[in-house]
Amino acid sequence: MLMQDSVYSSIIRGELPSHKLYEDDRVIAFLDIHPQQPGHTLVVPKLQIDLLWDLEDDDFSNLWIVAKKLAVHMGPIMGKRIGVHVEGTGVPHAHIHLVPFSTTEEFLYHPDMSLEPDHTKLAEMAERLRFLI
Repeated sequence: MLMQDSVYSSIIRGELPSHKLYEDDRVIAFLDIHPQQPGHTLVVPKLQIDLLWDLEDDDFSNLWIVAKKLAVHMGPIMGKRIGVHVEGTGVPHAHIHLVPFSTTEEFLYHPDMSLEPDHTKLAEMAERLRFLI
């Protein structure tokens, strides 16, 4: 069954802008435009698969390896822990959330999705966190 392209597929193809931190031939990572906390990053396989658990083992492992490398890179820059969550409901394209946080309240914070993204702040954060593996 063919899936309708997700917003992430449009970002991967360069049809929509993003604040990219990392990209290789299989994975892209960019800042969430409605971050739970500054630096909130989405790690996304380029292959559009709805459920994380449906990824082939090699793609699944690779995605988590990239997420770990990014989290290890981000922690010292942000001076915070980097939490991870996968809820699988927002966009029908498997992805991992990396969220810098110091308190449980920060990690569990739900941003106002109706607010206009602050692209200036996001661009500055992307510059701080950009990573080459």
